[in-house]
Amino acid sequence: MITLKLPDAELAGDLAIPDGATGIVLFAHGSGSSRHSPRNRAVAEGLNAAGLGTLLIDLLTQHEEEIDRVTAVLRFDIELLTLRLIGAIDRLTEGLESAPHTAGLPVGLFGASTGAAAALAAAAARPRIAAVVSRGGRPDLAGPSLPRVRAPVLLIVGGRDTEVLELNERAGKMLDRSEIHVISGASHLFEEPGALEEVTMQAADWFNRHL
Repeated sequence: MITLKLPDAELAGDLAIPDGATGIVLFAHGSGSSRHSPRNRAVAEGLNAAGLGTLLIDLLTQHEEEIDRVTAVLRFDIELLTLRLIGAIDRLTEGLESAPHTAGLPVGLFGASTGAAAALAAAAARPRIAAVVSRGGRPDLAGPSLPRVRAPVLLIVGGRDTEVLELNERAGKMLDRSEIHVISGASHLFEEPGALEEVTMQAADWFNRHL
């Protein structure tokens, strides 16, 4: 575990960089999830196997997570999540540049649920972000940031998640470079057999193409 010290918080994270990594992907969780999410950890392990480094972080402090479990308010505070993610990107970048074996590694973002909105808003604020993947995300919540995102964006949505699919289709029209990949038969959490494996395969391919 590592700790990222930001001006307003200290964020816990799990960093994994395989030998010969071609890039690193920072995960932005949302909707009550954390770096311990089994779905995102499974995706991260798949990206590691594909030669990509990963950093899974909690965008909320432990105290904030306790508040959010009761109120479910902070998970929708996109401005707060975005600022925390931008801070994490900056700290990660500083760390990468200070080590010879990671200096110059391109950085991508993987966002799930409301974390996808934070990922897109952060990508708009930090042009060095080379690619973004959204899993069952709410890119619509990034609002005015969408047209300012220059990184290529892959929007992965379950075919049975019809409401979120429609929101992704609308948001995709506002992005400069984006593709939507619909996983047939999958619901919002991609719990169906083979669904999460397809998410991982699509994400790894996207990041390896663009990082």
